[in-house]
Amino acid sequence: MDKRLLDILVCPVTKGPLIHDKDRGELISRSARLAYPIRDDIPVMLEDEARRLTEEEVEKWKDK
Repeated sequence: MDKRLLDILVCPVTKGPLIHDKDRGELISRSARLAYPIRDDIPVMLEDEARRLTEEEVEKWKDK
């Protein structure tokens, strides 16, 4: 994922910052508690396509 793109992308729900989870191929929005998928190097920034984060995942990303 291009660092410059990541710097300008925000969560479409909260307009907050995103964290790139390279292992899962997702962009994490802590404030919305959503994980947006990245497919073929293209972020899918649709709320309907995002998965809800578990409480454990929210805690994991809390300090990032």
